[in-house]
Amino acid sequence: MPGLPGRRSVLGAITALPLTGALGACSGSEDDGGSRRSRAGTGGVTRITFWSALRGSQEVVDAFNRTHDRVQVDFQQIPSGNQGGYAKLSNAARAGNAPDIATLEYPQVPGFAIDGVARDLTGLVDALDGGRLRGRLLPQALALTTFENRVFSIPLDIEPMVLHLRADLFEEYGLDVPRTWAAYEETARAVRRRAPDSRIAIFPTDGGTQFAAYAWQAGAQWFDTARGAWNVSLADAPTREVAAYWQRLADEDLVFMNPSEGRQHDAQIGQGQVLTRLSGAWDAGAQMNARPGQKGQWRIAPLPQWDEDASRPAVGTHGGSTFAVTKDSRHPEAAMEFIAWQVSHPDALRARLSSGTSSQFPVTAELVDVGSAAFDRSYYGGQDIYRLFAEEAEKVRDGWTWGPRMTATQKVMQDGFARASGGRGTILDAVRAAEDGTMPDLKALGLSTTRHST
Repeated sequence: MPGLPGRRSVLGAITALPLTGALGACSGSEDDGGSRRSRAGTGGVTRITFWSALRGSQEVVDAFNRTHDRVQVDFQQIPSGNQGGYAKLSNAARAGNAPDIATLEYPQVPGFAIDGVARDLTGLVDALDGGRLRGRLLPQALALTTFENRVFSIPLDIEPMVLHLRADLFEEYGLDVPRTWAAYEETARAVRRRAPDSRIAIFPTDGGTQFAAYAWQAGAQWFDTARGAWNVSLADAPTREVAAYWQRLADEDLVFMNPSEGRQHDAQIGQGQVLTRLSGAWDAGAQMNARPGQKGQWRIAPLPQWDEDASRPAVGTHGGSTFAVTKDSRHPEAAMEFIAWQVSHPDALRARLSSGTSSQFPVTAELVDVGSAAFDRSYYGGQDIYRLFAEEAEKVRDGWTWGPRMTATQKVMQDGFARASGGRGTILDAVRAAEDGTMPDLKALGLSTTRHST
């Protein structure tokens, strides 16, 4: 950002900072050793290593290796971040043997950049193919991985939050698809009247990123880096309005309030007790994989809007992944070649969708038709969900910034959500607690910070 103070204030001393805080605090195995690093093979072949938890990654790697001779990829499936994948990456980086490429969800990019794990890719991006890759990516997605005009990760997909709904139950109960959050609230009341054991949705007590998407849509700005500092305002006015909305639905027993992972959630969805699911585009594929018996019952619609006349529709995102080249990579140019192919080549998307369980929405516009053609629409009654996702992706509100320690921030918030579900505090209390818990983490990193919530 032109005119800002030195890079240290916003991103810290990137190359010198130790792996501290939430990302580096977990212990784990460091038995991968130097064998995980990229290496130059015989005959001029460069081998690079790639870690990811994403579905379909093995198929993508296989497709790349079949069609490329100069660069070959060794793939390792790792647990998702919540199950230890990020701790594994942090530990490998501390030992100096991180893979060439690692998959990072958007909220994790700032932290790994500050910790010096994610390499500054700006020069590589601008050099690759004359810089044309940058122009092919959805600007809102690239902005989420760019700080002070420096790119630290390359977006793969962007996941606008959408409304997944049980079309069969909406028809049975005589319900219209709500276009606004006010209408959604009235629909919630109608659901409880007509099916007392059912609810319109689950407010997930483990859903910090979902709550962030609601706030994002409403105009919140939890973090920004104006004036060379990390400015924090988790409990700003739009967020307070969102918290009050969901608190009202919870107080009136119009939604379930429990974790989105586990047997309780699975039973609620499986037994038809939940009529809508509010999540990213990716969740369409996850639903297909988890509940094949509900084929034909679900449809997807735009997320309800806060604005009654919807003159300025907006959404936030929920989910989405990026690719970082690590500081330990010995072949960053080869790593970028593979990344660019993954995010922009039709064969890469076809390979990922061939797994049958992915509905990833690409950040590269020309791949939308590829995804639409490759995705099995029968689960959603023939609906072209990729066309809907394309329309919703254009509504992603620009300007959102994730904070440097979102793992820790979300944990505090979600602990508060869990307490609120038992009547101990409120959703807003959880948000305020998350803000309180975030400030010491940022200061411990030596970052310049300000706080603006009231």
